[in-house]
Amino acid sequence: LALQSAAASAKILRLNADEAALRDLRFAVGDDPPPAAKLLQLWRELASRPPSFDPGRLAAAVAALDLPVANADVLAESLREQSRAGDPVSAAAKAAAAAFSAFPDAPAAEAEILALWAFDISLAIRLRWPRPQPLIATRILDPALRPSHGGRRPRPGEIVWEKHVTGAIALAAAAALDLAADLSRRSDSLLAIAPKLRAKPAQKIVDLLLAEDCVSPTEAARQAPMTDRAARRLFDRLLTLGAVRELSGRPSFRLYGL
Repeated sequence: LALQSAAASAKILRLNADEAALRDLRFAVGDDPPPAAKLLQLWRELASRPPSFDPGRLAAAVAALDLPVANADVLAESLREQSRAGDPVSAAAKAAAAAFSAFPDAPAAEAEILALWAFDISLAIRLRWPRPQPLIATRILDPALRPSHGGRRPRPGEIVWEKHVTGAIALAAAAALDLAADLSRRSDSLLAIAPKLRAKPAQKIVDLLLAEDCVSPTEAARQAPMTDRAARRLFDRLLTLGAVRELSGRPSFRLYGL
């Protein structure tokens, strides 16, 4: 879901970065990640911690989107206040609108992504989820939600915004359930095959595959630990057994996942 949200965010920002490109960027080495890599980091971070409008977390999200420096304490309190009113989806829509309106002089695209980020956190707070799920961005651009009159997509705070995000979150929830069912089946297959793996570090690689969208043999070798060659052999065996998929389509620098 974080990968899908990052890809949708890249479209909003008009960046040339689809899911495949974002997967590659995750493994890129460098101290100054490009904007698309920052988007993936933003959504991965959202799903990694309990939901809260902590000023430090909010300031980090603002910085990741290169938005102007804001008073994070004031904005965090505003988002918390909006999240308390109404039903969970309406409250999340109001929190998103508050996040968007806090940056009137900033580019609308960057402010919209922050609004979507705030929506997911607010929804998780209200539904008492242990972790936010990157949902709303995955379907905010769905063609089924396009205005019938052919106008532009509603922006946070506009009259039809709440109706738009209500439709988007319904589509996102349904798609997330389908994805969860598919990943559950694939996880069961991997766990059933795991006892057949002879390499001692194999369990660590199984754990990585269960936790991440994709894993590179180099990353697996570093964390297992094992040699790169041994890691590649293990992934080849998992691929032969049907326990993983190769996601890059390349003969080298391959990526594996469920």
